[in-house]
Amino acid sequence: MVILKSTPLDAPLFQMSSERGIEYWGCKAVVATFTVAGDVSDLVPRGLRLDSPALGAVLVADYGASTLGPYAEYVSILRVIDDAGNAGFYIPYIYVTNEAALAAGREVLGAPKKMAAIDVQFRSEAVIGSLARPDDALLAKVMVAPAERVSGDVLDALIPPGTPMYSLRHLPGPPGGTQVHELVRWNCDLKIHSDAYGDELRFTGPASITYPTRSGVDPVHRLEVDTFLGGVYFEFDMRLTAGAIVWSESVLAGS
Repeated sequence: MVILKSTPLDAPLFQMSSERGIEYWGCKAVVATFTVAGDVSDLVPRGLRLDSPALGAVLVADYGASTLGPYAEYVSILRVIDDAGNAGFYIPYIYVTNEAALAAGREVLGAPKKMAAIDVQFRSEAVIGSLARPDDALLAKVMVAPAERVSGDVLDALIPPGTPMYSLRHLPGPPGGTQVHELVRWNCDLKIHSDAYGDELRFTGPASITYPTRSGVDPVHRLEVDTFLGGVYFEFDMRLTAGAIVWSESVLAGS
């Protein structure tokens, strides 16, 4: 078993088993799905292409516990097709509240993680997931009222199990050194919790996604909603594992 760990080597910020990856339990999330307005093809690296129309999603999650510690996460998602015709999800924007999660995501998977204020709150009207960066600039809000149970088939249609995730790992180098670009494919294994009656904790109902503040520094609003498809609230455990390098290239860093 290979152990992946960061620097400093005698006191790493994170470490994990390459076989089991990062493990999560006691998680809660809201997700909104939609067709994307406008052209976002520039967000997707070579080797991947968008559907027509482009399909997008936003997930806001509270990870109650994990092998990296508890944290919250905001993920922008685009459905993509690889050169072999296989479907997957590409991550153009992702935010976390935990420095170990930020470092592990960027260093191992190439996920473009930044730190931000992220929250999942239960209100009388709905479950609300929010992203702010800085704290007083609300960039995105996802609302789902858990009005009725949603079938596993519907949830699987929104987030098909076994669908690979993709990130572009960019490793800059000093002038005269080597700069590396890699398209990384990784895996998300997600298991929905059941309540005391044996029913899985996944709900749908009235839902929305809005971008109250449009930031040039954090342009998550580029995944603009054309047609809203639906929203789901669910509770789950999860395991993230690194998959494979799809392609890699090294270039000489500019002076």
